[in-house]
Amino acid sequence: MKQLLSLLLAITATAGDIQLTLPPIVYATPDVQMSLYHDNLVLTETPEKYRFEITSDVGKNEALRWSVKPSDANVGDHSIEVKVKDDSGTVLESGRTTLRVSPRKSGEGKSLRLLIVGDSLTHATIYPNEIANLLSRPGNPKWTMLGTHHRASALPTVNHEGYGGWKWSDFLTKYTVPTPGVTAGPLARKATSPFIFPSADGKTGVFDLPRYFKEHSDGVPPDVVTFLLGINDCFGADPNSPDKKINEVLDQADKLLAEFHKAAPKALLAVGLTTPPNSRQAGFTANYQDKYPRWGWKRIQHRLVQRMLERLSGRESEGIHLVPTELNLDPVDG
Repeated sequence: MKQLLSLLLAITATAGDIQLTLPPIVYATPDVQMSLYHDNLVLTETPEKYRFEITSDVGKNEALRWSVKPSDANVGDHSIEVKVKDDSGTVLESGRTTLRVSPRKSGEGKSLRLLIVGDSLTHATIYPNEIANLLSRPGNPKWTMLGTHHRASALPTVNHEGYGGWKWSDFLTKYTVPTPGVTAGPLARKATSPFIFPSADGKTGVFDLPRYFKEHSDGVPPDVVTFLLGINDCFGADPNSPDKKINEVLDQADKLLAEFHKAAPKALLAVGLTTPPNSRQAGFTANYQDKYPRWGWKRIQHRLVQRMLERLSGRESEGIHLVPTELNLDPVDG
């Protein structure tokens, strides 16, 4: 009941035109900066026209964001209140979330087997490398990153399952009959999910997580699996009515998460809320010749986050935990 109430507090602030949308919990740890960027909280082409008042007993509000770099004294939960006002000072929407600061040494003396799953944002390996850097600080568990994909840009111990252009469904179904002489490596991996193996006759693929764990994880399931997907799934949806496509995508997400929970029932499945677009239309023009405008994707992405909150919150008994990855990205200078 407490979790349901938290969810309702988070999503009841989405009824207005700017659709203030907050997750139930945002996470932080001492000496690592965490921010809530104003533009990522609401649905508007002109965030600069609104006043964002964000109050908490920690952190501070700035021109484009609220930001905090917690200390050890801040460990615990802190309420955050968000008010969005027009230029006359009228409150248009308001909502609350909780900042949860974890102890610096909460993982000390433990071990962590981590599997990162995603699309091109994961393939780029920038954030997996940063996770590795942060995990290597004192007080963290002894960690291992699982995965068959190791890019040249990856740190020596960084592996993952992240591939450009991939969707939730690709990890469940993508399979191509192996080409003789190409049985592994990047060429094969672009055509076949790492979790799918050839059938006995080699003509079809079989989704088999236990086999994946056996062959690529020493037979031991991961402790944590992170998922950062959704952009490729929904990029071409109708911005005016994206729910049909979004529901289809979340059905596929449910299937993949259920398979992981079945094969690794003790694993924490950390689902990242799909990230927002760059603030500049020029980037979309350069890449897509205005076929996919920035405002179109912003509307789809914002609705996708809302639906993920509705569909996936409160399911910790199934191993599912939401991570508000969409809030801490700087859409202007990041």
